[in-house]
Amino acid sequence: MSEHVLAVGEALVDEVHRPDGTSAEHPGGSVANVALTLGRLGREVRLATWLGSDARGDLVRGWLAESQVVPVEGSDGAERTSVALATLDDAGSATYDFDLTWQVPAGALPGAGADEAPLAVHTGSIAAMLEPGATQVREVLEAARAASTTTYDPNARPAIMGEPDDVRPRVEALVELSDVVKVSDEDLAWLYPGSDPVAVARDWQRGTPALVVVTFGGKGAVAVSDAGEVEAVAPRVEVVDTVGAGDSFMGALIDGLWEHDLLGAARREALNAVDADTVGQLLERCVAVAAITVSRAGANPPRRQEVGL
Repeated sequence: MSEHVLAVGEALVDEVHRPDGTSAEHPGGSVANVALTLGRLGREVRLATWLGSDARGDLVRGWLAESQVVPVEGSDGAERTSVALATLDDAGSATYDFDLTWQVPAGALPGAGADEAPLAVHTGSIAAMLEPGATQVREVLEAARAASTTTYDPNARPAIMGEPDDVRPRVEALVELSDVVKVSDEDLAWLYPGSDPVAVARDWQRGTPALVVVTFGGKGAVAVSDAGEVEAVAPRVEVVDTVGAGDSFMGALIDGLWEHDLLGAARREALNAVDADTVGQLLERCVAVAAITVSRAGANPPRRQEVGL
């Protein structure tokens, strides 16, 4: 095993438009934000992504480098760097439109002669749904399970993913390949209209995942495992925007699992037997990191010393 996490998914530029008419460009992308969070929390992390050799790609690469995130070889093969247009409402919540392409760089695919197996492989959001990369992502997860913990966040983007009835079975297939799943109540409301989000989490957790966590924005999170259900309340903060909040939560969750020596296929039995006290500690870490992220503009997760870890 190699002491690193491999994140597989999109890195792009968020073009953020605010209610007052101002706008700005920030590097982002769901999976890239997870990688960035891990890097800022002091973890070795590599990102298999799809960037162009252009000014926006340079912006993203510089942003990743500042947080010690290392792109996998071949991650600069796109014709252009993707863009997400994020429009914020008065509460700081974002809706998205996209101009993007995605595939997994060859260096991250099974049998590509990649480095030693990582402790964990994370994916989610657009990367897990947008072809041709989505099929490759599933191949990566399937291969990774032999040596690594697999983690997944659906982080739905209805504007480009299609209809819920079409997306739902694809999400469920990825859940079945994952040891740990984080999902928002908003995602579950879209995927399973009218359903209780915690009940859906229970159904998912009866399958492969050892741990399924549902986030409820400013209200906190609920985790479902064999130890039962554990809830954490989010700290009260003044919200600037919610861009990257769920991703920073996911990064903090992987970081916490690492802290408790629960990553790697050899630790799968221990992960499946995780106790409620440990789950509670994981959630407290996650809501603390996410609270700092929403207190400032853009996908800007905290560094380790800011969280007091």
